[in-house]
Amino acid sequence: MRFLDSPFVVVTGSSSGIGRAIAVACAQAGANVLVHGCKNLAGAEETAELVCSLGVQSLVVMGDLRDETFHLQLVQQAFQWSGERLTAWIHNAGVDVLTADLAQASFLTKLDRLWEVDVRGTMALARLAADRWLESLASASAQSQPASQTPSMVFIGWDQATAGMEGDAGQMFGAIKGAVMSFSLALAQSLAPQIRVNCVAPGWIRTEWGQTADEYWDQRAIRSSLIGRWGTPEDVAAAVLYLIGPSASFQTGQILNVNGGWNRRVN
Repeated sequence: MRFLDSPFVVVTGSSSGIGRAIAVACAQAGANVLVHGCKNLAGAEETAELVCSLGVQSLVVMGDLRDETFHLQLVQQAFQWSGERLTAWIHNAGVDVLTADLAQASFLTKLDRLWEVDVRGTMALARLAADRWLESLASASAQSQPASQTPSMVFIGWDQATAGMEGDAGQMFGAIKGAVMSFSLALAQSLAPQIRVNCVAPGWIRTEWGQTADEYWDQRAIRSSLIGRWGTPEDVAAAVLYLIGPSASFQTGQILNVNGGWNRRVN
């Protein structure tokens, strides 16, 4: 897919991993991409270089989603940079509690940080961006624009949030991503028809944690998918690209699993 014009897209948490894959996929489709990161400036700049190498524009904005003043800064920069022509906002940012500094933290410490960024920060930012978007659409009399050009938001959930998974990780991410998914559905009801809102729910994706997973988790991930393999960040990016593109103009309030099909035959 390639966009007909040169849209502007925001991808939070795009300094590495799934966020970077989404940013690059959007650039490959002809979109200009605002790259956001929290601490990994080198990674964010590397993503921006990849985006620009594809012949589009990029802007790097660094900040912590726990900081409400940063939310306003990010929204203002996004709309100013795009010249009020923002096309999509992908809420991908999340805290790494599995491989980074928080890996050895207590369950409650991890849960608190996930709540602050993945849920509270994401919800507050999304609401602020939506309000600004609606103002921009109203001032441009954009309510009459073709459905294929309706701007959209995409959130990142988790396919097992609704089914449940054992262990600390299952309890943490099930609760956190379940909240994100629920919020996306409610926001879709609130913003339709001016802004489409959808959610992508990845399954076992070989991110940094997956690359170092032991034999048990490696085989569990493979057996859990009907396709019989780990997913990749690019698989998630392809789903996001579909949802923000013209082919999904009739899609809002949806949760799209990206897990290769859940294998119910595995015990």
